[in-house]
Amino acid sequence: MGKKLIITEKPSVAREFARVLGEPMKNHGEYLESENFIITWCVGHLVTMSYPDAYDEKYKRWSMDTIPFIPQEYKYQIIDNVSKQFNAVKRLFHREDVDVIYNAGDSGREGEYIQRLVLQEAGYNGRASLKRIWIDSQTEEEILRGIREAKDASEYDNLSDAAYLRAKEDYLMGINFSRALTLRYSQNVKNFLGQDKAVISVGRVMTCVLGMVVNREREIRDFVKTPFYRIIASFTQGDITYDAEWKVTEDSEYFNSPKLYKDNGFLKEEDAKAFVESLEPFTEGIVKNIERKKETKNPPLLYNLAELQNECSKLFKISPDETLRIAQELYEKKLTTYPRTDARVLSSAVAKEIHKTLNGLHNIGAMAPFVDEIMQTGAHKKIVKSRYVNDSQITDHYAIIPTGQGLNAYSSLTPVAQKVYEVIVRRFLSIFYPPAIYQKITLETALCKESFFATYKTLKEEGYLKVLQYSFKKTKSENAKKADETSEDSEGDNAKENDEGTMSAALQEFLLTVKKGMTIPKEKFTIKEGETSPPKRYNSGSIILAMENAGQFIEDEELRAQIKGSGIGTSATRAEILKKLFNIDYLKLNKKTQIITPTLYGEIVYEVVNGSIKQLLDPALTASWEKGLTGVAQGTVTTQEYLDKLNGFVARRTNFVKQLSADSAPMRAQFQRIKAFYK
Repeated sequence: MGKKLIITEKPSVAREFARVLGEPMKNHGEYLESENFIITWCVGHLVTMSYPDAYDEKYKRWSMDTIPFIPQEYKYQIIDNVSKQFNAVKRLFHREDVDVIYNAGDSGREGEYIQRLVLQEAGYNGRASLKRIWIDSQTEEEILRGIREAKDASEYDNLSDAAYLRAKEDYLMGINFSRALTLRYSQNVKNFLGQDKAVISVGRVMTCVLGMVVNREREIRDFVKTPFYRIIASFTQGDITYDAEWKVTEDSEYFNSPKLYKDNGFLKEEDAKAFVESLEPFTEGIVKNIERKKETKNPPLLYNLAELQNECSKLFKISPDETLRIAQELYEKKLTTYPRTDARVLSSAVAKEIHKTLNGLHNIGAMAPFVDEIMQTGAHKKIVKSRYVNDSQITDHYAIIPTGQGLNAYSSLTPVAQKVYEVIVRRFLSIFYPPAIYQKITLETALCKESFFATYKTLKEEGYLKVLQYSFKKTKSENAKKADETSEDSEGDNAKENDEGTMSAALQEFLLTVKKGMTIPKEKFTIKEGETSPPKRYNSGSIILAMENAGQFIEDEELRAQIKGSGIGTSATRAEILKKLFNIDYLKLNKKTQIITPTLYGEIVYEVVNGSIKQLLDPALTASWEKGLTGVAQGTVTTQEYLDKLNGFVARRTNFVKQLSADSAPMRAQFQRIKAFYK
């Protein structure tokens, strides 16, 4: 009986596989070997696509005459600084005693690509059978299950095809479009910026993200603030006073009046004052309506990578790249499941075994009471039929959750990593708890024909919110406010949110007993000035969510529906794309606030692209490419169909740029307008 060769993505994973297999292993430097197994590894990528000059020396010099460059057959090469490891893997592939080769790379498109390139360039011997290990965590049980249930590698051929096409797409667009735009516009950009050189680097995803940030910045610049004036009436009944805000109703003298901003303010201060003066004679209000209703708020869905990156940006002011690094560390230390996932739900198979995870979390002292409560109520048995379990919403991996294992590694984590782990654990435990229940009371008080509204919201049953009281937060009320995130902060909204006990007993009693038709003395009016606010700049978390939900930028409803679930980039690549945009100085990141803004260089590149290959700035196009890759992975789009579309697009747009003028008055004028904002 021959040996089984396992190739993992990195040495640390190989060592974990060796430990789990439990056979004495001899270390041979580039691989480990026992009686039945050989375990080796990549170190990230061992193979990469060759530069154009590998096809022909003429491509080394950038020239309009040599683009579009679209190879019929692609060339690949071994990365120089990892050639020793590649050669070791290659020798192992060709050993006559190896009868099974297991691909144990990262369980995703990129992991598949890394391993397939190695198989391709190493010249797979054809004798051994090829198997794919696909796991969701690095726990002992999951590794053993992955080996035991490994599928024939051919079942992942579609995923491999999508991975190859993604690489070809980025390669073709990056080389052809960057060369074309640099050759056509570099001199003008250099002269304008006063730089020695100006490479115009573009890409399928990164240029679209640049466009999102620049467009938002310009919305903010062009925004014209609109002042408005709200009217607040204070009413007093005994020991209590409540403030109520005027809103126009059909009975109002100002219904459909052009003097109003929305339904709760005047555009001019003099009209607000006139309104107040007209109501001054009325000294008592009448309770026109009282509405008391119960509101429930369910625990949020589990974290996928984008949601976790957004949360960590808000809570800890860390970048998506740093969040991914921490999430990967937690995964490799067996504390959490696979991080590069887009799903926010669990699979039914995992849900049926969820008690094992809960039992493991019982060993975290602070979590033990929650686990006990979940087990006592039997909530974990009902989770299979909840909205938190949905096999149809899972492609490669389910949501990020704790494994209940690896707790001995917790003390070795940095303080920030420990907090990220806590966030994941608490979000997971919260789904087993009932909703938070509020009582919302809206009081409408009339003065003459005008109505004033006061809304109060009190937390009656804490439900899942008690689980989300993070240890790194200061107070219970802060935790509840953060966990709930239901603050009604729209312009002019007078809603007051209170945890039970923070509202005075007298006010609570009044709100519970007040009845329609009661008269309440008016104490005073207050005119509050406000102004409309521009859109918010993206921060490192919100841009990740915007990339994930690209459909929000698409006006065409049919197209928006078509690309639902296909964002810009993937969970595995979004952080790296942002990092590249910062590194090439197209965008800048305020590390303290995590706010993202364009640079002058980035805006100039935006203008160049906008005047030449405008489609690269369009989220609809970028997301549709991603949807096409998903189609290839699912077998609904053929490789040739996708490649034909890709080659045609690259050729057409490259040839279009070649025909453009290098200089134009509108572009120069726009450059000057942009520069004015950076002085």
